[in-house]
Amino acid sequence: MKDKINVISSEYVISAVSIAQYPQIKLPEIVFIGRSNVGKSSLINSLTRRKNLARVSQTPGKTQTINFYKVNLKITENEDIEPERRDFYLVDLPGYGYAKTSKSNRKLWAKFIEQYLLSSEQIRFVCQLIDIRHEPMESDINMFNWLVENNLPVLIVATKSDKISKMAQSKQVNIIKKAFNIAELPVLPYSSIKSEGRSELLDTIADSLLK
Repeated sequence: MKDKINVISSEYVISAVSIAQYPQIKLPEIVFIGRSNVGKSSLINSLTRRKNLARVSQTPGKTQTINFYKVNLKITENEDIEPERRDFYLVDLPGYGYAKTSKSNRKLWAKFIEQYLLSSEQIRFVCQLIDIRHEPMESDINMFNWLVENNLPVLIVATKSDKISKMAQSKQVNIIKKAFNIAELPVLPYSSIKSEGRSELLDTIADSLLK
């Protein structure tokens, strides 16, 4: 059975720290945000099946700009109908929380991250990444609450799911929901190594693009 959603192409477009530097061509935006070293770059590479599209580092705080990646999807809703093609941006934001950088740099990052999230009219939803092995930290909860307060749709993506068993995943998902105090909170376990959760995330992205 063929996949309904296929990534046809993906490419790095631009890095930005101000509105003037955002891409001139406007496209729908799917945003990735999370604590430093939670696995945003690995997830982007897994999702696009491009090994080095986003630079992966073991050093927290490697991403220091807003990085835009252009992705083209082929969406096959029905075998009898011509597939839809949709372009969008994957937007990788600097990690919040601990990072090996100065306090002034972290304040600067917070400023241009907030500016982007509040000013962009192209954002379809935000993927907030949480390491599935750990309970959400205060910074995760504060970020989630801020996104909700500013009417930004959020999907929690629980990364590094290959590190624990399926039973443990279910337990950790419930812990995440309890931490955010929302029983019906959508939480998607994801493994960048095994591509578990990839099809579900692509389906969610495609649905948002076809609305």
